[in-house]
Amino acid sequence: MRPYFALACLLVACTCVPSLAQDLPAKPAGGSLEGVPKQLPQLSRVDPSWIDKNKNPCEDYFQYACSKWIVAHPIPADMPLTGTAVPVLLYNQTVLGQVLEKAAQDPHASGSERQIGNFWRSCMDESGRNKSDKKWLQPALDEIASMKSKQDLARVLAYLHLNYGRVWLPDENSTKTPFFGFGPRQDMSDATEMVAQIDQGGMALDAIRDYLDRSADFVQSRSKYFGHIKKMFILLGDPPGLATAEARTVLEIETALAKASMDNVSRRDPIKKYNKRTLQQLKSAVPLFEWDEYFKDIGGAPVPFYIVAAPNFLPTLQEQINTRSLGDLETYLRWWTVHLAAPSMGNDFEQADFAFFGTELWGLRIAGAPEMLPRWRRCAIAADESLGFGPLGEAYVNATFPGKSKQRADEIVTRVRAALRNEIEHLDWMDPSTKKQALAKEEATLQIIGYPDNWRDYGSVSIVPDNYLANTNTLTIFEAHRQFNKVGKPVDRTEWWQPDWTPATFNAFENKQMNTINFPAGILQNTMFSLEQDDASNYGGIGAAVGHEIIHGFDDQGRKFDSSGNLRDWWTTEDANRYEQKDQCIVDQYSQEVPEYGLRQDGKLTAGEDTADNDGLHLAMLALEALYREQGKSLDAPGSNGITPRQQFLFSYAFSFCGKFREEAERQALIADPHSLPVFRINRPLSNLPEFRKAYSCKAGQPMVHEPRCQVW
Repeated sequence: MRPYFALACLLVACTCVPSLAQDLPAKPAGGSLEGVPKQLPQLSRVDPSWIDKNKNPCEDYFQYACSKWIVAHPIPADMPLTGTAVPVLLYNQTVLGQVLEKAAQDPHASGSERQIGNFWRSCMDESGRNKSDKKWLQPALDEIASMKSKQDLARVLAYLHLNYGRVWLPDENSTKTPFFGFGPRQDMSDATEMVAQIDQGGMALDAIRDYLDRSADFVQSRSKYFGHIKKMFILLGDPPGLATAEARTVLEIETALAKASMDNVSRRDPIKKYNKRTLQQLKSAVPLFEWDEYFKDIGGAPVPFYIVAAPNFLPTLQEQINTRSLGDLETYLRWWTVHLAAPSMGNDFEQADFAFFGTELWGLRIAGAPEMLPRWRRCAIAADESLGFGPLGEAYVNATFPGKSKQRADEIVTRVRAALRNEIEHLDWMDPSTKKQALAKEEATLQIIGYPDNWRDYGSVSIVPDNYLANTNTLTIFEAHRQFNKVGKPVDRTEWWQPDWTPATFNAFENKQMNTINFPAGILQNTMFSLEQDDASNYGGIGAAVGHEIIHGFDDQGRKFDSSGNLRDWWTTEDANRYEQKDQCIVDQYSQEVPEYGLRQDGKLTAGEDTADNDGLHLAMLALEALYREQGKSLDAPGSNGITPRQQFLFSYAFSFCGKFREEAERQALIADPHSLPVFRINRPLSNLPEFRKAYSCKAGQPMVHEPRCQVW
């Protein structure tokens, strides 16, 4: 389940929609609703005028394609990076904000329109949040304080898991909820059924290395994290001396959990995470935790077994419950409660949270930036995350993704898939029996374009205009129960795997077990794709993204699943060995020192993404060549601007990744993110592509001609 872009926050876009904020009625009494621009920012097509012709494309294509654009677009103060996707972010958030503001200002709004309007009002109500945030949080703190013994931990943890965070949603490193994660997963041995999984969790920092690395930079980062935890306890009202001791307790517990956790390279291997345990085995591993009480309170149906993603994590969980005092456990839970609630509270909590997780640390939220996004943008993101599969998502799609766009995008996906089938049929290193299985898997792949078939009904959720934390809790509970209710039920392949990756998301993703490739309407916009762009630009942009997601089903981990999504070895021993040899070429190419940070990129961590970049680009090139042959046109005939369609394709691919990270964000991405940095996502795949050498007449020995050439598919 891999996204195309590393920045997996809500980067959403649209192409053309009339301003919905014009001639609105006067704002109602209550929270401030100002801030949403009345006019939408403009997006442009892939523009070759950004090419720096003073640079040599055969020496460094990243500089050739991106340097002028990066100089002209410095990193905004409220962003961790600059990139060609950033204008799309603002464009899309403006559309969402206008829809939300219109609903909030309509005195006659009812039903779903009133829901999204109330959510917007509560989020934008700065004065109300500042005045009442501690009062809103008090029920959770009271719940924690009600613990009389360690037997009460399960009850309180179930309450927190239902109300705060996304306990059902792991990332590459862990689940970001207290102690552990819990949620539905497809059974790897029977992909038609949903089962329950327990994941390592309880660590607020991104990666295990953040806790354990003893080098100076990591020690300094942990010191800042310690200070942040202390600050949050002080905001809760604890005296500084007590807050210091509490911060030390939290960091000790999280460090102990980190030492027992599976590293992010190992977590890429589905076999290592597929460990069946019965309820009795869970009880034996962590006897001090009341598992029956937890599952009853959280709403998890009884199941014959649980998938434990990291079995070695459980003994340490038991040890922490056993050796820590009841007061220590309460301190840890209070920290996690305020940590997860902070973005939904008043300025003091929200800004303190951003000062560390937004500025110091590259994490789940936009990070590495000295300033917060304006409130209206933060509220647009939050509304889309919580309500984007309902009426808000429908409004976005209606405004930005007409039927002709869906039809054209579907055609591109189909053509790139055909290129893979043709490649498989003509591979010289794969036996016929394995080819048959590979072709069956490709044929069974489900492509989802733009938006899901069915919109979600939020009618049962009560959303009020004057309590933002209550709204986020209510929506979290709604989604938690929706997720838990899947356990023991048949799999629905048409449902998107990522609950907060809505149709407005600027990204694409693949699900290995569902065997689906998903392309939200949010990525099917300029500059990645549009009806007005030429085929070379569209295939270099969205076509390469399509190829990338297709290849994820056949990367070093995706190849372990069959056409039905089951974890099954369908390879001959000889073919599997040949695959590993080819994939090792990519691992070696991408394993490199990054001296400015004193870090090394781990090619094993990024192997899946790197393989998808290389072979996905190759497939898109093949699909475009086939299209031009059908049309009787040449990819190598210069146009009026002197650029050939092949060169335009290559530039369009590179342009989609043009950007620059802040140092803090780039450093954290190197240790926690399975995607390579933009410069490597551009230069490495292009250096492996024979068509690139041809397009720019590159010679052997030049940096953009990699020997040996790395290619799997």
